[in-house]
Amino acid sequence: MLTLEDLRIEQGSFALSAEMTIATGRRVAVIGPSGAGKSTLLGAVSGFVPPASGKITLNNVDITGAAPGDRPVSMLFQDNNLFPHLTLMQNVGLGLRPALRLTGDEQARIKSALARVGLEGMEMRRPGALSGGQQSRAALARILVQNRPLLLLDEPFAALGPALRREMLDLVRDLATETGATLLMVTHAPEDVLRIADEVIFVEGGRAHAPEPTAVLMDNPPPALRAYLG
Repeated sequence: MLTLEDLRIEQGSFALSAEMTIATGRRVAVIGPSGAGKSTLLGAVSGFVPPASGKITLNNVDITGAAPGDRPVSMLFQDNNLFPHLTLMQNVGLGLRPALRLTGDEQARIKSALARVGLEGMEMRRPGALSGGQQSRAALARILVQNRPLLLLDEPFAALGPALRREMLDLVRDLATETGATLLMVTHAPEDVLRIADEVIFVEGGRAHAPEPTAVLMDNPPPALRAYLG
């Protein structure tokens, strides 16, 4: 369970507040206008953006002051964060050991993760030899080997075409279900929300609103959300 208690984030003249609880295993979309603070919210949860006040707890453990690497959190960005000079085996291995001193068991785990995302036999390829969709799959494999209880996605598939984006969303949904991870995903696309999310956090006007069931919120949006959706 993820809890944001009286959380306030300040960056210059910008401020964002949040008060919410997200149950374990839920898939939650984070939507709202550009500049509203969606990525900032994920940055606070992941530890890259320190809050001005309030508390963040995960499974009743206070992680507010924990460094990003010490949090049981995996994060996937839009650019996938793959290193072009490393093989897929090495790129995925960074999720386990930054120094890449991998044991035999860890190498087997990486191969299994690559196979799970459809990249079996591509361990020695470099990112430049892959399509955009294959690069996204490799980034997902790195998250899969980490096996952390909280998965954050910051518009990782925005650059993909509609069909490939749907395919990647389905894969993320399946992986989250298999691992039992809680998922928070920033997106601008209502169709992505409907495809993957159990609940929705709407961010606007300096506030990240508590999550509401997707069907309830999208079928009967409040005025600010209706204006955003057009």
